[in-house]
Amino acid sequence: MKAALLQQFGQGLTIADVPVPQHGSSEALVRVRACGIDGTDLKLLDGFGYTPDLPFIMGHEIAGDVVAVGADVSAFAPGDRVAVYNFITCGACTYCRRFRDQLCQNMSGIVGVLDAPGGYADYVCLPAQQLIRLPAAVSYADGATCCDAGMTALHAIDRADVNIGDTVLVIGIGGVGSIVTQLLAASGADVIAVDIDAAKEQSALDQGAFVFLRTSGEELVARVRGLSDGDGVDRVIDVVGLESTMTAGFASLRRGGRLVAVGYTPESFPLSGKELAQNEKEVIGARAGRRDDLRRCLDLYANGKLTSIVRQTYALDQVNQALAHLRAGVTGRIVLTYE
Repeated sequence: MKAALLQQFGQGLTIADVPVPQHGSSEALVRVRACGIDGTDLKLLDGFGYTPDLPFIMGHEIAGDVVAVGADVSAFAPGDRVAVYNFITCGACTYCRRFRDQLCQNMSGIVGVLDAPGGYADYVCLPAQQLIRLPAAVSYADGATCCDAGMTALHAIDRADVNIGDTVLVIGIGGVGSIVTQLLAASGADVIAVDIDAAKEQSALDQGAFVFLRTSGEELVARVRGLSDGDGVDRVIDVVGLESTMTAGFASLRRGGRLVAVGYTPESFPLSGKELAQNEKEVIGARAGRRDDLRRCLDLYANGKLTSIVRQTYALDQVNQALAHLRAGVTGRIVLTYE
């Protein structure tokens, strides 16, 4: 089969022919039909965040068709359309029992990220427990984006605990930010969308933001304060994670407001203990999404509650072009599609 191999950090991927993986008794072999790419892939290329043993097959937003299953697999059969939940969890630890899958303390791998080859290949072999049925009404490309961007957006909104009528500052209108904006607007929140790329303005407005700001730092804080009668916003969802965005987001919160950190970089940001305590502000993290978040996102697409965020598709052998496009900036999601 054809696969794109990460052979050295800081270098492009190499297209190569590798053996089709053999499935075990509790595993499924999936023919990949679409695989999204995102910022995690760029971090992998750069050797930041996760550093899998090389060579490695990336790709953690996977949708495709089951082609074979092991003897112990009864929930799926060849021909089933599926999406892939990428955290390989134990199902028994405290976090798994509390439905916080992505915090599993016995995690054995992350598909396409660490210790488990991913979807930058014609086929992927993985435990059948990782499969979620892909509704017939959902395309492979949209299903793939649910496997990270979609479930991450739902989980971030849950962590933010947004109420109807809240004003929410969404920093970073890429794949995750696009779905966050759609869901918040549909739920009755007022969304202020922020991105340094002016080309994302119309997309953000189309998805329900009431205003788009292309600014940063103190100017961003001043603009947000001006839009909220000086009070600040109820919630901030930061999908970028730079020192500048986190600092501005924290300063933009009203008293009692909450900042949810979704994106991360090598940078950190200074936090005033006095402002945190006296204004009862909150800063919390949100790591990807839970298995149920993926199911919910697929259902939202199937029921017409979400519109596609796929803006560009590439073939597998064009993966380095796709990654370069992503690094240069894109509105929505780029997806690799397979014949």
